[in-house]
Amino acid sequence: MKDTPILDSRYSWSRLGITLAIAVIGNVGMWAIIVIMPAVQREFGIDRADASLPYTLTMVGFALGNLVIGRAVDRFGITVALCLAAVTLAAGFAGAAASGSIVMLCLMQFVVGFGTAASFGPLIADVSHWFYRRRGIAVAIAASGNYLSGAIWPLVLSGILSDFGWRTAYAVLAALTIMLVIPLSLLLRRRLPDEASEHAQRMSAANARSVSFSPRSLQWMLGLAGIGCCIAMSMPQVHIVSYCVDLGYGPAVGAEMLSLMLMGGVASRLLSGLLADRLGGVITLLIGSTLQCIALFLYLPFDAMVPLYVVSLIFGLSQGGIVPSYAVIVREYLPPKEAGARVGFVIMATIVGMALGGWMSGWIYDLTGSYQMAFLNGIGWNLLNIAIIALILLRSRMRRGVAVTA
Repeated sequence: MKDTPILDSRYSWSRLGITLAIAVIGNVGMWAIIVIMPAVQREFGIDRADASLPYTLTMVGFALGNLVIGRAVDRFGITVALCLAAVTLAAGFAGAAASGSIVMLCLMQFVVGFGTAASFGPLIADVSHWFYRRRGIAVAIAASGNYLSGAIWPLVLSGILSDFGWRTAYAVLAALTIMLVIPLSLLLRRRLPDEASEHAQRMSAANARSVSFSPRSLQWMLGLAGIGCCIAMSMPQVHIVSYCVDLGYGPAVGAEMLSLMLMGGVASRLLSGLLADRLGGVITLLIGSTLQCIALFLYLPFDAMVPLYVVSLIFGLSQGGIVPSYAVIVREYLPPKEAGARVGFVIMATIVGMALGGWMSGWIYDLTGSYQMAFLNGIGWNLLNIAIIALILLRSRMRRGVAVTA
C-alpha cells in the first residue's frame, strides 16, 4: 500500500463525511412518498394499489437513475452528476406539488426517483474508490445515508404534513435540495490518482480468478438475487404506515415505526460493513438475507402496537446491510473502472425489487383485504435470494473459506 497513500487516508474519511451528508439530504426523495401515501389516497379517492403506484414510479426512476448516473460518474465524475441530479430532484418535487391527478403525480415521482438515485449507488461507487482496507465499513457508512434519511425525514415531514399538507412539504423539499446538495457536491471535485486506480484493477483481477462464474454471469446472478431480497424488504418499508392506519394506530405511529426500522438498519449496515472487511461481501450478504427472512416471519403473528414496534426494530437490525453488500461484492470481483455502471446495475436490480414489491404488496392487499399474504409473498422471494447467494458461495473458490477483499 505504500504506492497508494491516498487510500484510507484522512482525506478519504473527510470525503466520506461529505458523502454521508449528501446521502442524508438527497435520499429524501425515496421516503417522502411513503409518508404522504395515505394523504394522496384520500385526496384522489383511489384504492391502495393505485396509491402505491407513485412509489413504484419513484423506484423505477431510482433504479434507472442508478444505472444512468452511475455511467455518468465513470465518465464525468461525481460532482457534475450530483449537481445535475439536484436540479432534477428539485424539479420533480416542484412538479409533484403542483400535480392535479394521480397520473401526473406518478410522472413527477419518476423524476424525483431519477434525481434521488445520484445520492445512492453512484455515491457509494465513488467513495469505494478511496478505500482499500476499510472499504466495507466505508461503503456501509455511505449507504447508511439512505436509512438515516428515512429515519429523519418521515418525522420532519409528518409535522409539515399535518399542519400544511403534502404539497407544501414537497415545495420545501424542492428548495432545500438546491440549497444544500449543490454546495456539498462541489467539495467532491478531487479525482482519484492513477496509481490508486491501477492498484484496484490488479486486486479485482486477482479476486475474479478465485470464483468460477464469469463477470457477466456473476453480475446477472447478483441482479436476480437483489430483486428477490428487495421484494421481501419492501413489504414492511413501503406499507408500514398504511398498515398502522388500517390497524387504527394512525400515520404518526407508522412513521415512528418506519424511523425505528431504518435506525435499526443504520446499525445493521455499520455492523455488516465491519463484517465485510473480515469475511467478504458474499458471506456478509448471506447472513443478512437469512436474518431478514427470519424477521419477516415475526410480522405474521403480531399486530398489537408494542410488538409491532419491536418487530420493526428487529427487521431493521436484520436487513440493513444487504444492499451495501452487493456493492462490496461488485468492487471485490469486477473491474474498478466500470464500478459506477456495475454497482449501478446491481443497485438498479434491488430497486426494481423494491418497486415491484411495493406495488405487489398493495395489489395483494386489495385482493385479500389484509397484509398476511403479502408478508408470505415476501418470504418466498427472500428464500429465492438466499438460494442464489448460497450457490455463489458454494461455487466460489475461496482461500480459507473467506473471499479475498479488494
